Amino acid sequence: MVTMAANFARGRLKSWVVRLCTSILLWTCLMQFNPQFLHKCPPCFTPPSHFIGFNESSDLSLPVKRMYKSNGYLKLSCNGGLNQMRAAICDMVTIAKFLNLTLVVPELDKTSFWADSSEFGDIFDVKHFITSLQDEVRIVKELPKKLSKRAHGKLLSMSPISWSSEKYYLKQILPLIRKHKVVHFSKTDARLANNALPLELQKFRCRVNYNALKFTPQIEKLGKKLVNILQGNGFFIVLHLRYEMDMLAFSGCTWGCTDAEADELTRMRYEYPWWKEKEIISEQKRLEGLCPLTPEETALVLKALNFQNNTQIYIAAGKIYKGERRMTPLHAMYTKIVSKETLLSPADLKPFQNHSSQMAALDYLVSIASDVFIPTYYGNMAKLVEGHRRYLGFRKTISLDRRRLVELIDMYGNGSLQWDEFARRVRKIHKNQIGAPAQRKVIASKPKEEDYFYANPQECLCDLSKNPPLLPL
Repeated sequence: MVTMAANFARGRLKSWVVRLCTSILLWTCLMQFNPQFLHKCPPCFTPPSHFIGFNESSDLSLPVKRMYKSNGYLKLSCNGGLNQMRAAICDMVTIAKFLNLTLVVPELDKTSFWADSSEFGDIFDVKHFITSLQDEVRIVKELPKKLSKRAHGKLLSMSPISWSSEKYYLKQILPLIRKHKVVHFSKTDARLANNALPLELQKFRCRVNYNALKFTPQIEKLGKKLVNILQGNGFFIVLHLRYEMDMLAFSGCTWGCTDAEADELTRMRYEYPWWKEKEIISEQKRLEGLCPLTPEETALVLKALNFQNNTQIYIAAGKIYKGERRMTPLHAMYTKIVSKETLLSPADLKPFQNHSSQMAALDYLVSIASDVFIPTYYGNMAKLVEGHRRYLGFRKTISLDRRRLVELIDMYGNGSLQWDEFARRVRKIHKNQIGAPAQRKVIASKPKEEDYFYANPQECLCDLSKNPPLLPL
């Protein structure tokens, strides 16, 4: 009996070893012949690299094309700036996959305030965009000639309802595409809900955003050069100082401006019909926390947050409105303020001049690579960069509470609050606002007021209790 038991135990051990070796062999083969498998996993399962923010070429590991009968073609005309369009593209690619459509490479906005003539291929790597998603959705550069001729002048053009669920597209949009063969979306911003979508679709939005939307080699090369310069000088923060003329005109925020400057910004707001809000009380908006912090206010906040005066600060922004005057307090307090214009030569930037979206792409790459990211206004870039930094291992992003900050700044300014107490309160307010793991706030009846999916794509992030972040918080 003892001999039989021993033989049985040895047999079980041998069987276990064989299964283990087989599993290791199969896993090794899977990784050898389909490394794209790992590429689709959250970044906490991927090995760290010098700079995860840049996509490496994956042409050697293209996914197998998905074969399906297309229900029709979807054309897009994106609206807004780079990051608004980026989020919209992710949403619309997801809809194309869900409805089994063929997507035509999107057209970018050329008529907004920035008047940027850039095509999709001037900013994003078209080949990578098409091939990296070919296992899920068919993407073409243009309509087939037969359809193009037939659609000329008869194309059904529409704007989907904002914040719609996948059911809206299935019940309302798909029948139209089947009937007309081609449908054109004239607006694409915020046309897909933040929440209550199938998990598969939420994760696919992330795959498009963090894998498929790779910038062109020229943009990535120059972005990497910027990051290398900054990292070569040590610790650096990115300050997304949203204090450009268009932002101030659109928002009606004129705090600190002269009467002549306020009049100039107001006239500009009335000149652009798509900026619908015209009559704005600047002071009221500021007290409600709806204005970007001024450069002067920002300097006080940075000091209160204990950033030393020799901190390397990269300004991610366009031209600061009346910058020579308004930036003086910030420069007086911090001696190492830099930007792409100061770090790169005119020859480096020449191909990107007069192309605001391409310049914004450079700032985007630097922003996701920084040690700390601090936006002074919670706009599209701030939200998308915050989400991307969460995805890359919850990199530190300080989300400023502007409503509470302007109250404290005014109290400090009128002498009712001393510096030490001012700084203590600023630090206390932002103690837990650093881009750490959190659940999105859901307000089903008010989607504009709930947390934005791309600022916190929680369905795509790792469980930190099981998988610690690659990078320190």
